[in-house]
Amino acid sequence: MGDERRARAGAPAQRVYREAVVLGAAAYAILLQIAQPGVGQGVADHSDFAQRPVDRLRGTLVFVYGLVYGTEDEADRVARIVRAIHKRVAGPGYSAQDPELQVWVAATLYACNMHVYELVFGPLAPEEKDEVYRHAAVFATSLGCPLDRWPATRADFDRYWADTIGAIEVNDTARAIARDLFNPANPVVRALVRVQRFLAAGLLPDHVRAGFGLEWGPVHQRRFDRLVATVRTVYPRLPLAVRTLPRDYYLHDMRRRAARGSRTQPGRR
Repeated sequence: MGDERRARAGAPAQRVYREAVVLGAAAYAILLQIAQPGVGQGVADHSDFAQRPVDRLRGTLVFVYGLVYGTEDEADRVARIVRAIHKRVAGPGYSAQDPELQVWVAATLYACNMHVYELVFGPLAPEEKDEVYRHAAVFATSLGCPLDRWPATRADFDRYWADTIGAIEVNDTARAIARDLFNPANPVVRALVRVQRFLAAGLLPDHVRAGFGLEWGPVHQRRFDRLVATVRTVYPRLPLAVRTLPRDYYLHDMRRRAARGSRTQPGRR
Protein backbone atom coordinates (compact mmCIF):
# COMPACT_ATOMS: atom_id res chain seq x y z
CA MET A 1 0.00 0.00 0.00
CA GLY A 2 1.77 3.14 -1.13
CA ASP A 3 1.59 6.57 0.46
CA GLU A 4 -0.15 7.89 -2.65
CA ARG A 5 -3.20 5.87 -1.68
CA ARG A 6 -3.37 7.25 1.86
CA ALA A 7 -5.09 10.49 2.81
CA ARG A 8 -2.81 13.34 3.86
CA ALA A 9 -3.51 15.07 7.16
CA GLY A 10 -6.40 17.50 6.81
CA ALA A 11 -7.44 16.09 3.44
CA PRO A 12 -11.16 15.89 2.60
CA ALA A 13 -11.12 12.13 3.21
CA GLN A 14 -9.87 12.65 6.74
CA ARG A 15 -12.54 15.29 7.34
CA VAL A 16 -15.30 12.94 6.19
CA TYR A 17 -14.36 9.77 8.06
CA ARG A 18 -13.49 11.49 11.34
CA GLU A 19 -17.12 12.49 11.92
CA ALA A 20 -19.10 10.33 14.34
CA VAL A 21 -22.29 11.21 12.49
CA VAL A 22 -21.31 9.05 9.51
CA LEU A 23 -21.73 6.02 11.80
CA GLY A 24 -25.40 6.56 11.09
CA ALA A 25 -24.66 4.82 7.80
CA ALA A 26 -23.61 1.56 9.50
CA ALA A 27 -26.76 -0.54 8.98
CA TYR A 28 -27.39 1.16 5.63
CA ALA A 29 -24.01 -0.07 4.38
CA ILE A 30 -24.39 -3.54 5.89
CA LEU A 31 -27.79 -4.11 4.29
CA LEU A 32 -26.45 -3.09 0.89
CA GLN A 33 -23.45 -5.38 1.36
CA ILE A 34 -25.48 -8.47 2.23
CA ALA A 35 -27.96 -7.73 -0.55
CA GLN A 36 -25.16 -8.82 -2.90
CA PRO A 37 -25.75 -12.60 -2.98
CA GLY A 38 -22.08 -13.59 -2.69
CA VAL A 39 -21.48 -11.30 0.26
CA GLY A 40 -24.72 -12.35 1.94
CA GLN A 41 -23.96 -16.05 1.59
CA GLY A 42 -20.43 -15.56 2.90
CA VAL A 43 -21.80 -13.77 5.96
CA ALA A 44 -24.42 -16.48 6.50
CA ASP A 45 -21.86 -19.29 6.26
CA HIS A 46 -18.87 -17.78 8.01
CA SER A 47 -19.94 -14.97 10.34
CA ASP A 48 -22.04 -14.52 13.44
CA PHE A 49 -21.89 -10.74 13.28
CA ALA A 50 -25.68 -10.48 13.46
CA GLN A 51 -25.41 -11.87 17.00
CA ARG A 52 -22.38 -9.64 17.74
CA PRO A 53 -23.11 -6.32 16.01
CA VAL A 54 -20.84 -4.33 18.33
CA ASP A 55 -17.88 -6.56 17.49
CA ARG A 56 -18.65 -6.25 13.78
CA LEU A 57 -18.80 -2.48 14.11
CA ARG A 58 -15.46 -2.45 15.89
CA GLY A 59 -13.85 -4.52 13.13
CA THR A 60 -15.19 -2.25 10.41
CA LEU A 61 -14.17 0.93 12.20
CA VAL A 62 -10.65 -0.31 12.92
CA PHE A 63 -10.36 -1.17 9.22
CA VAL A 64 -11.56 2.27 8.07
CA TYR A 65 -9.78 4.35 10.71
CA GLY A 66 -6.58 2.33 10.42
CA LEU A 67 -6.45 2.86 6.67
CA VAL A 68 -7.38 6.55 6.72
CA TYR A 69 -5.58 7.75 9.86
CA GLY A 70 -3.02 5.11 10.73
CA THR A 71 0.66 5.19 9.90
CA GLU A 72 1.72 3.23 6.85
CA ASP A 73 2.77 0.32 9.09
CA GLU A 74 -0.56 0.41 10.94
CA ALA A 75 -2.54 0.50 7.71
CA ASP A 76 -0.57 -2.43 6.31
CA ARG A 77 -1.11 -4.41 9.51
CA VAL A 78 -4.87 -3.82 9.46
CA ALA A 79 -5.02 -4.85 5.80
CA ARG A 80 -3.02 -8.04 6.44
CA ILE A 81 -5.32 -9.07 9.29
CA VAL A 82 -8.45 -8.55 7.21
CA ARG A 83 -7.02 -10.41 4.20
CA ALA A 84 -6.02 -13.33 6.42
CA ILE A 85 -9.56 -13.59 7.79
CA HIS A 86 -11.08 -13.35 4.31
CA LYS A 87 -8.94 -16.18 2.95
CA ARG A 88 -11.14 -18.58 4.93
CA VAL A 89 -14.39 -17.13 3.60
CA ALA A 90 -15.30 -19.19 0.56
CA GLY A 91 -18.00 -21.59 -0.47
CA PRO A 92 -20.07 -22.77 -3.43
CA GLY A 93 -20.32 -19.84 -5.82
CA TYR A 94 -18.57 -17.20 -3.70
CA SER A 95 -15.21 -16.17 -2.28
CA ALA A 96 -14.22 -13.17 -0.20
CA GLN A 97 -11.21 -12.88 -2.52
CA ASP A 98 -13.47 -12.26 -5.52
CA PRO A 99 -12.69 -8.72 -6.77
CA GLU A 100 -16.35 -8.16 -7.62
CA LEU A 101 -17.35 -8.68 -4.00
CA GLN A 102 -14.39 -6.69 -2.71
CA VAL A 103 -15.31 -3.72 -4.88
CA TRP A 104 -18.91 -3.83 -3.68
CA VAL A 105 -18.01 -3.90 0.02
CA ALA A 106 -15.52 -1.05 -0.49
CA ALA A 107 -18.08 0.89 -2.52
CA THR A 108 -20.57 0.82 0.35
CA LEU A 109 -17.94 2.06 2.81
CA TYR A 110 -17.31 5.03 0.56
CA ALA A 111 -20.77 5.87 -0.81
CA CYS A 112 -22.83 5.37 2.36
CA ASN A 113 -20.49 7.45 4.49
CA MET A 114 -20.41 10.21 1.88
CA HIS A 115 -24.21 10.16 1.64
CA VAL A 116 -24.63 10.75 5.37
CA TYR A 117 -21.79 13.28 5.56
CA GLU A 118 -23.33 15.42 2.83
CA LEU A 119 -26.80 15.11 4.34
CA VAL A 120 -25.43 16.76 7.48
CA PHE A 121 -22.74 19.14 6.19
CA GLY A 122 -23.95 19.77 2.65
CA PRO A 123 -22.22 18.83 -0.61
CA LEU A 124 -18.46 18.95 -0.88
CA ALA A 125 -16.91 20.86 -3.75
CA PRO A 126 -16.37 18.65 -6.84
CA GLU A 127 -12.58 18.66 -6.44
CA GLU A 128 -12.93 17.60 -2.80
CA LYS A 129 -15.31 14.81 -3.79
CA ASP A 130 -12.76 13.64 -6.34
CA GLU A 131 -10.06 13.54 -3.69
CA VAL A 132 -12.23 11.59 -1.23
CA TYR A 133 -13.05 9.17 -4.03
CA ARG A 134 -9.42 8.63 -5.03
CA HIS A 135 -8.53 7.66 -1.48
CA ALA A 136 -11.54 5.33 -1.22
CA ALA A 137 -9.76 2.91 -3.56
CA VAL A 138 -7.73 1.77 -0.55
CA PHE A 139 -10.83 0.11 0.93
CA ALA A 140 -10.81 -2.27 -2.04
CA THR A 141 -7.08 -2.71 -2.60
CA SER A 142 -6.51 -3.44 1.09
CA LEU A 143 -8.85 -6.40 0.71
CA GLY A 144 -6.60 -7.69 -2.07
CA CYS A 145 -8.55 -6.26 -4.99
CA PRO A 146 -6.47 -5.21 -8.02
CA LEU A 147 -6.53 -1.43 -8.37
CA ASP A 148 -7.77 -1.64 -11.96
CA ARG A 149 -11.01 -3.22 -10.75
CA TRP A 150 -11.92 -0.07 -8.80
CA PRO A 151 -13.81 2.39 -11.07
CA ALA A 152 -11.20 4.80 -12.40
CA THR A 153 -13.14 8.05 -11.89
CA ARG A 154 -15.98 9.29 -9.73
CA ALA A 155 -18.19 9.41 -12.83
CA ASP A 156 -17.34 5.76 -13.51
CA PHE A 157 -18.19 4.94 -9.91
CA ASP A 158 -21.52 6.76 -10.06
CA ARG A 159 -22.50 4.63 -13.07
CA TYR A 160 -21.32 1.46 -11.35
CA TRP A 161 -23.23 2.38 -8.16
CA ALA A 162 -26.46 3.21 -9.99
CA ASP A 163 -26.31 0.03 -12.09
CA THR A 164 -25.52 -2.19 -9.11
CA ILE A 165 -28.16 -0.63 -6.86
CA GLY A 166 -30.74 -0.89 -9.64
CA ALA A 167 -30.04 -4.60 -10.09
CA ILE A 168 -30.35 -5.54 -6.40
CA GLU A 169 -32.92 -8.20 -5.59
CA VAL A 170 -32.89 -8.95 -1.88
CA ASN A 171 -32.98 -12.71 -1.30
CA ASP A 172 -34.05 -14.86 1.64
CA THR A 173 -30.50 -15.19 2.94
CA ALA A 174 -30.09 -11.42 3.20
CA ARG A 175 -33.49 -11.05 4.86
CA ALA A 176 -32.60 -13.72 7.44
CA ILE A 177 -29.33 -11.96 8.30
CA ALA A 178 -31.15 -8.64 8.62
CA ARG A 179 -33.77 -10.16 10.94
CA ASP A 180 -31.02 -11.46 13.22
CA LEU A 181 -29.11 -8.18 13.03
CA PHE A 182 -32.12 -6.14 14.10
CA ASN A 183 -33.05 -8.46 16.97
CA PRO A 184 -29.97 -8.75 19.21
CA ALA A 185 -30.30 -10.37 22.62
CA ASN A 186 -28.73 -7.50 24.55
CA PRO A 187 -31.46 -4.93 25.38
CA VAL A 188 -29.03 -1.98 25.31
CA VAL A 189 -27.72 -2.99 21.90
CA ARG A 190 -31.31 -3.60 20.78
CA ALA A 191 -32.18 0.05 21.43
CA LEU A 192 -29.19 1.24 19.38
CA VAL A 193 -30.00 -1.19 16.60
CA ARG A 194 -33.57 0.12 16.48
CA VAL A 195 -32.18 3.57 15.65
CA GLN A 196 -29.91 2.06 13.00
CA ARG A 197 -32.86 0.20 11.50
CA PHE A 198 -34.82 3.44 11.16
CA LEU A 199 -31.86 5.26 9.62
CA ALA A 200 -31.19 2.43 7.18
CA ALA A 201 -34.83 2.35 6.11
CA GLY A 202 -34.73 6.08 5.45
CA LEU A 203 -31.48 5.96 3.49
CA LEU A 204 -32.03 2.85 1.37
CA PRO A 205 -33.49 3.03 -2.14
CA ASP A 206 -37.20 2.16 -2.16
CA HIS A 207 -36.87 -1.24 -3.81
CA VAL A 208 -34.07 -2.37 -1.48
CA ARG A 209 -36.00 -1.18 1.58
CA ALA A 210 -39.05 -3.11 0.36
CA GLY A 211 -36.91 -6.16 -0.36
CA PHE A 212 -35.84 -6.25 3.27
CA GLY A 213 -39.43 -5.79 4.40
CA LEU A 214 -38.70 -2.51 6.20
CA GLU A 215 -41.92 -0.61 6.83
CA TRP A 216 -41.98 2.92 5.47
CA GLY A 217 -44.63 5.51 4.78
CA PRO A 218 -45.37 9.25 4.96
CA VAL A 219 -45.19 9.31 8.77
CA HIS A 220 -41.80 7.58 8.76
CA GLN A 221 -40.55 9.98 6.10
CA ARG A 222 -41.62 13.03 8.08
CA ARG A 223 -39.88 11.71 11.19
CA PHE A 224 -36.75 10.99 9.17
CA ASP A 225 -36.76 14.46 7.61
CA ARG A 226 -37.20 16.09 11.04
CA LEU A 227 -34.34 14.04 12.44
CA VAL A 228 -32.04 14.99 9.57
CA ALA A 229 -32.96 18.67 9.95
CA THR A 230 -32.23 18.55 13.69
CA VAL A 231 -28.89 16.83 13.21
CA ARG A 232 -27.92 19.34 10.49
CA THR A 233 -28.58 22.16 12.95
CA VAL A 234 -27.05 20.70 16.10
CA TYR A 235 -24.27 18.30 15.15
CA PRO A 236 -21.86 20.67 13.30
CA ARG A 237 -21.93 22.97 16.34
CA LEU A 238 -20.62 20.28 18.68
CA PRO A 239 -16.94 20.51 19.68
CA LEU A 240 -14.68 18.64 17.28
CA ALA A 241 -13.35 16.56 20.16
CA VAL A 242 -16.88 15.21 20.71
CA ARG A 243 -17.52 14.59 17.01
CA THR A 244 -14.29 12.57 16.69
CA LEU A 245 -14.68 10.44 19.84
CA PRO A 246 -15.31 7.14 18.00
CA ARG A 247 -12.32 7.65 15.72
CA ASP A 248 -10.03 8.53 18.62
CA TYR A 249 -11.28 5.65 20.75
CA TYR A 250 -10.89 2.98 18.08
CA LEU A 251 -7.47 4.21 16.99
CA HIS A 252 -6.34 4.09 20.62
CA ASP A 253 -7.84 0.61 20.99
CA MET A 254 -6.14 -0.56 17.78
CA ARG A 255 -2.76 0.69 18.99
CA ARG A 256 -3.23 -0.73 22.48
CA ARG A 257 -4.04 -4.17 21.10
CA ALA A 258 -1.12 -4.04 18.68
CA ALA A 259 1.29 -3.08 21.47
CA ARG A 260 -0.03 -5.87 23.70
CA GLY A 261 0.34 -8.35 20.85
CA SER A 262 3.93 -7.33 20.14
CA ARG A 263 4.86 -7.74 23.80
CA THR A 264 3.54 -11.31 23.86
CA GLN A 265 5.45 -12.44 20.75
CA PRO A 266 8.75 -14.21 21.47
CA GLY A 267 11.79 -12.33 20.25
CA ARG A 268 10.00 -8.99 20.11
CA ARG A 269 11.33 -6.12 22.20
